[in-house]
Amino acid sequence: MAYTVYLKKGEEKRITDGHSWVYANEVARIEGKDKNGSLADVRTFDGRYVGSGYINHLSKILVRIFIRNADSTFDAATVTEEKERELFMQRIASANEMRRRLGYDNCYRMVFAEADDLPALIVDKYADTLVMQCLSLGIDRRKAMITDCLVKLFAPRGIYERSDAAVRSKEGLTDCCGVLYGDVPDKVIIDENGVKMAVDVKYGQKTGYFLDQKENRFAARRYAAGEVLDCFCNSGGFSLNCARTASSVTAVDISAPALENVMENAKLNGFENITTVCGDVFEILRKYKADGKKFDTVILDPPAFCKSAAEVNDAYRGYRDINVLGMKLVRKGGYLLTCSCSHYMTMPLFEKMLIEAAKASGRCVRMVEVKSQSPDHPSLLCANETNYLKFYVLNII
Repeated sequence: MAYTVYLKKGEEKRITDGHSWVYANEVARIEGKDKNGSLADVRTFDGRYVGSGYINHLSKILVRIFIRNADSTFDAATVTEEKERELFMQRIASANEMRRRLGYDNCYRMVFAEADDLPALIVDKYADTLVMQCLSLGIDRRKAMITDCLVKLFAPRGIYERSDAAVRSKEGLTDCCGVLYGDVPDKVIIDENGVKMAVDVKYGQKTGYFLDQKENRFAARRYAAGEVLDCFCNSGGFSLNCARTASSVTAVDISAPALENVMENAKLNGFENITTVCGDVFEILRKYKADGKKFDTVILDPPAFCKSAAEVNDAYRGYRDINVLGMKLVRKGGYLLTCSCSHYMTMPLFEKMLIEAAKASGRCVRMVEVKSQSPDHPSLLCANETNYLKFYVLNII
């Protein structure tokens, strides 16, 4: 007998508004018995149908809903493997078509979990190779089915699994990486904004590359004149885009392998105006300041300084310190391009930090442009977790 989850009184509003997550502490009782990871129906306290999704008793997120009233014929009691397969085929095809209509072709996020009504499933396209992340128990148990759907829909050269995100431990899952289908090379060459990039889908960050900054990296070109400093450069996405318009680019990162990838990518494109510096970015910026070094454009794209609400205060100080340093290193009339990829650092909080940083730097700063993640990473208005990336262009006057 399939599971039926009954919510506590009044707990359904956030979910009926469109959010996918049902937390365990919102549940009044559970009826029925099935396998963990199976499809479960969710109902209000008085029995009204809310939706269905995969259940995981080991997670604080008990159910991730992806079937709602409009699809109520597809419920836990009547589900078959063939119906599940058909649903995955339809949802994945629809998600991909949305990106294609926006003009995405060579590299983009094909499926973005909750935003595409496929909670906990990520699929990224790198040329003829797909990379998949399974971030919940329910999705993990259906990876073979999803792989088959991807093969039938897109006939890729290969599909690689990068299910090594920290969130899997909260689902009671261990890391799992490897080839799911076909042939996956060590490096996949993509074309981003007319720039060639060698992406390491097996060992690179996330699924190999930060696709969410694609359009922000293109936007950076208009501000990249003279000497550019790209901090936390990773594999050089901003550096290579800026090399199109800047006289010189200094790419800084603590990872030597990342910097090797930067130079590999520079060679792919015939760029000779990129140099790398390996070390702690905070320390390097302090040394530049002590030496009186200035740049025309400074880019700050750090990793998430906070991955939980409890870390926000410390992260705020970290963002403030790095932005004060960045502002001080920009020549008068130049630009600071600064980012945050943590959804806990909300846009109002990030902007408040930038105002404080400007005062502390002693510079006069004006805001020129504000952007978020690329449109292939859409966010749900009802789920602020899906709107996470901040990209600010500041003019130092």
